[in-house]
Amino acid sequence: MSNNNPIGLFDSGIGGTSIWKEIHKLMPQESTIYLADSKNAPYWIKTKEEIIALSFKNTELLLELGCKIIVVACNTATTNAIKELRAKYKVPFIGIEPAIKPAAKNSETNCIGILATKGTLSSDLFHQNVLNYPNTKIIEQVGYGLVQLIEDGQMYSKEMSELLETYLKPMIDANIDYLVLGCSHYPYLIPQIKEILPQHIKIIDSGEAVAMQTKKILAEYIGMSKSTLNSQIFYTNSKPDVLKNILMEYPCVFERNF
Repeated sequence: MSNNNPIGLFDSGIGGTSIWKEIHKLMPQESTIYLADSKNAPYWIKTKEEIIALSFKNTELLLELGCKIIVVACNTATTNAIKELRAKYKVPFIGIEPAIKPAAKNSETNCIGILATKGTLSSDLFHQNVLNYPNTKIIEQVGYGLVQLIEDGQMYSKEMSELLETYLKPMIDANIDYLVLGCSHYPYLIPQIKEILPQHIKIIDSGEAVAMQTKKILAEYIGMSKSTLNSQIFYTNSKPDVLKNILMEYPCVFERNF
């Protein structure tokens, strides 16, 4: 495997581009290939077996395209399939899961909120993680409908505003001082979330930490790209215009269907 091979990423749609942006910002010299499996979004409505099967399919396509490391840029896929992926394939995998640790560690009210998909909140991996913080009250909220609105290009719709108000108000009333975003789609909602939350409530997502871990593993086990030529290629199987709009600030990105 060459150092110059691309970093592969996949998600159940366009949300994982929030992770891609952090990786590209940290390692602009690296080539990347991103799969937006929007046709099958959201993953959380599927069974664990279906999520594993889709994760295998995405991984095999990225391996065919020569990826040297794979970032599972989807909380639901990570919490339901990362163990199986690592057991089946030799390529290194970087997962993403809700950043409970920094929120619980720094909370002064000992009460934090988690906004995530049902697939993440109901997973064994998430529940095992929660057990590590018995002294922290964790308010869990499934973000029903949020992913689909983002995938449909309705990020700033009235329905989105109403859903966010409904999901966040009970957390505010419970006196949280940290909100953890447990879905890679949700960072795109931060401007709207900030309009609802009091200023003292801090928002945490996993994007920067995932990028740093990806760089660490590359440096230790594979090697960073030494090429002066790189490419940022995006594949989607549904609604390419939505993907294009969310990446419009990156003129060098290519889009292809799969």
